[in-house]
Amino acid sequence: MLLPTLKEKKRYLAFEIISKNKINDFRAVSEQINAKTLELIGQLGAAKAGLIVLQDCWNPESQRGIIRVGHKQVDEIRAALTLITKIDGKEVIVKSVGSSGILKKAKEKYLK
Repeated sequence: MLLPTLKEKKRYLAFEIISKNKINDFRAVSEQINAKTLELIGQLGAAKAGLIVLQDCWNPESQRGIIRVGHKQVDEIRAALTLITKIDGKEVIVKSVGSSGILKKAKEKYLK
């Protein structure tokens, strides 16, 4: 077991999708976030970021979700989110709503 000082620190980044039509497909959202992250920071940067789009934190009604990312790469992931222009052939704008160090607080503050 790793000591707490050796564990990677993480942040939870909340995002919102703005579009004319609702995006219900979580898989398409996740794939687009991963693709743009790879495009912007490459494979090594994406591996260091430890990017995980949390499926249980995706709310299709409010078009909001949460991404788990390493604390040093938060700004890079925010930049990658701004590059997303289409999901499932629909034009979208993806914006970062905020970030938190605790998942529970991120859910309470940003997903409602």
